[in-house]
Amino acid sequence: MNSGIQLRSRGLVGEIVERLTQDIESGVLKPGDKLPTEAAIMGHFSVSRTVVREALSRLQASQLVVTRHGIGTFINEPIVRSNFSISSEDFSTLKDVISVLELRISLETEAAGLAAKRRKPENLQAMLLALQTFKASIGLDSDNVASDFEFHIEVAKATDNRHFADLMSYLGTMIIPRGRITASFSNSSDRVAYLQKVHAEHESIYQAILNHDSETARAAMRTHLTNSRDRLNANAVELAHPSAAN
Repeated sequence: MNSGIQLRSRGLVGEIVERLTQDIESGVLKPGDKLPTEAAIMGHFSVSRTVVREALSRLQASQLVVTRHGIGTFINEPIVRSNFSISSEDFSTLKDVISVLELRISLETEAAGLAAKRRKPENLQAMLLALQTFKASIGLDSDNVASDFEFHIEVAKATDNRHFADLMSYLGTMIIPRGRITASFSNSSDRVAYLQKVHAEHESIYQAILNHDSETARAAMRTHLTNSRDRLNANAVELAHPSAAN
């Protein structure tokens, strides 16, 4: 990474993603190379851990890097395209977003059940940290996407089946449709109430996994993602017909 670069006060995530992408595409960073630690990237760019994690999530979503739990993040081999792909264009309409949510309901419901059976203490610790980070940022001017995604991917990692985490990493933070919902809030109290509800749903999932309760974990995850789908639909109706909500 080139040194001495001052990042703008806004768009920090995009700046880091752009810089690392340039280094990967130019060959400065080669397939198999290990990225610096989160702490090193934080220090180099003078940003928070949340910003670094969001940037890494975007790189994962682009399949430029792959994170190996407990080892680090590595530059991916050149992508061999298959018939299956989900890109940013696949989130351009409400129908697209809901279609991906339906995929997530199937995928993550089972992941939560497996996580309740197989989770290790370090998995619980990582989930709890994501929960705490999300809760702490509710009162801030943040969309909480990074910590939201972090919680879901930690549940996937707790399955002890790397394919769940790999698929979640592939989907990336695009699967958190926060902007489509929060854009309609007329005041900050509505936004805070919404995020508090999301946090409570996350806590229910965590408690079930903590208690080794697979069925409750599945039900809690399904409820959470179904509620997300329903909130999206309600949000779309409100934006299309504002008077209907009054």
